[in-house]
Amino acid sequence: MRILLTLAIVAFFLLCVLAMWWGYRNRARRQSTVLPAFPQPPEHLKDDLLEPATGVYISTTTATSWQDRVAVGDVGFRAAATVHLTDDGVLFDREGADRVWIPAESVVSARTDRAIAGKVMRRDGLLVVRWRLGEHELDTGFRGDDKDVYADWVEALTGLAKGGAAK
Repeated sequence: MRILLTLAIVAFFLLCVLAMWWGYRNRARRQSTVLPAFPQPPEHLKDDLLEPATGVYISTTTATSWQDRVAVGDVGFRAAATVHLTDDGVLFDREGADRVWIPAESVVSARTDRAIAGKVMRRDGLLVVRWRLGEHELDTGFRGDDKDVYADWVEALTGLAKGGAAK
């Protein structure tokens, strides 16, 4: 009897994992038909406008819901990263994953926040960049090692969003 109970629990666990994988795959398929391709970073970046920040790239979500993670490609996966800001845009240089490039003309705003899909923190623990991809607005979240630089980043990104110099 004990072996049957163990097998039933293992089967239930495997079904739950399969359902999560299936749901994530369907989300990626659905989003790939709606979202355009993500922009590729330029071959050569201009000089950094701010000191690059190290930390963790958390995820990219739709701007309408901080929990609606974008599942296209690998932009929904967390990775250690260094973020660079140039006159051309913002580059999240992720370790072990594709780089995420946000062209300057796509930046809408920047803010600090407490939550994005994959991470909930205390107040102002995340740097979030809102940007346009085609007709869609997305939020990309980053948790920096040094949160004291967030104010400089928000100011510079706000300047970039307004079409002016980033700093």
